[in-house]
Amino acid sequence: MIYLVFSGVLWGTGGLTGRLLALHAHLSPTAVAGYRLSIGGTLLILFATAIGRGRPRQGGAVARTGRLPGAGAGRSGRVRGRAAWIRVGVIGALSAGFQACYFAAVALTDVSLATLLTIGAAPVLVVAFEQATGRRRLDVRVAATVSLAVAGLGLLVGEPPHGITTAHLALGALCAIASAAGFSAISLLGKDPVAGLDEITMTGYSFTLGGLVLLGAAAFTTGAGFTPKPAAIGLLAVFGLVPTAIAYGCYFIGLREAAASTGTVTALLEPLTGTVLAVALLGDRLTAVGILGAALLAVSVTAETWQARTRAAG
Repeated sequence: MIYLVFSGVLWGTGGLTGRLLALHAHLSPTAVAGYRLSIGGTLLILFATAIGRGRPRQGGAVARTGRLPGAGAGRSGRVRGRAAWIRVGVIGALSAGFQACYFAAVALTDVSLATLLTIGAAPVLVVAFEQATGRRRLDVRVAATVSLAVAGLGLLVGEPPHGITTAHLALGALCAIASAAGFSAISLLGKDPVAGLDEITMTGYSFTLGGLVLLGAAAFTTGAGFTPKPAAIGLLAVFGLVPTAIAYGCYFIGLREAAASTGTVTALLEPLTGTVLAVALLGDRLTAVGILGAALLAVSVTAETWQARTRAAG
């Protein structure tokens, strides 16, 4: 739970860092997301290499058996190696997809509505999947925690500005739900380990792949180039390291022991932390309704943390 809570708090710094990066480097949201994933993924690959986990290990599970690798073991190792690279490709595609869908929802509606639908729908989708597959029983406490979290997020985000057409609203909502589905799928996949592929290596290669896809899309549309001024370079480094490499690394490590729905609920700390930083550093104002929403979010995350500790102790 410490890893999951820590990742949620670090994600909250991403909004402020991304806003400053877009301002200083004059980059589109797609380019910002592409740089975020590719730099964060590269940093994780370098870290994995430094600790001896430079790439997915083809025969990692075979080596742990203590047997000499014969022909069958070699074939099994290759199969596991393919499974590891397939997982990297799937996570990379999902990462690029949910980022692209989120920013499409932002362009069609606005940041507040896209955030509300994306982050609010993720725990609902994961809980529904866990209930359907028997991974976690839906009881009153689970339903109450998720409902409280979604209600708090709605109050914190507030009412989106008027003037959005019905067509843009419907298409933006569809993109936001698709983004939530992508993040939910990543959370669920993170619960199923692949032999020879640890969390850090998986995240590093997946994010690098996803980031390159987004940068390629940005290069052909809005452009991905910028003037390498010290402020822009510093913000890129912080953006790739703190809310990306460290935060997602902690998130996938935390999913080893916690339910995927627990991870998506703690992800609600992202808008809560982002709001606190915006009020403290940017001078944004928080209404009484927003304060109530922040309190409900904090209560829901605390309740989910307590329930997870209780399940682990039991």
